[in-house]
Amino acid sequence: MRELLAGLPAGEYAVDGDVAIHRSARVEPGAVLKGPLILGPGCFVAAGAYLRGGNWVDARCTIGPGTELKSSFVFAGTALAHFNFVGDSVLGAGVNMEAGSIVCNHRNERAAKEIFVRSGQGGALQPTGCEKFGALIGDGVRIGANTVIAPGALLWPGRIVGRASLLDQELPGHE
Repeated sequence: MRELLAGLPAGEYAVDGDVAIHRSARVEPGAVLKGPLILGPGCFVAAGAYLRGGNWVDARCTIGPGTELKSSFVFAGTALAHFNFVGDSVLGAGVNMEAGSIVCNHRNERAAKEIFVRSGQGGALQPTGCEKFGALIGDGVRIGANTVIAPGALLWPGRIVGRASLLDQELPGHE
């Protein structure tokens, strides 16, 4: 992130420490922005949003009120509605997360914390070597309100996840 910060066009971003905000982005009062952070052109960050710990947010993204974004890459045109959490993830372009959706980044329910990723539908679980890892979410994915995406999820482009769903690819039948 710090290398990306150093390479930004100086006149296009307001830079304060390790937080860079494109001059065309709009950040409402009451949003908390912690670096390193790059907020791209035409973005909107609502009051009460909390961006922390190494985020790169591409052009025209919306981060709604009460949304927390941690250590993630978010590509152009993605919208995180209000009261979402996304941690340690990559979200493709044009993703939409409805209100209250969560992308978990930690396995609290077991002693061994390493995150595993399933190598495709019905494929074997592969270790990531990470104890904190959210999801890889493809372009155009739609995630319904109050959905929980468990750590290590891979969502192929265009996937639709229904409201109030649990998607845990480590568990059979929860894909």
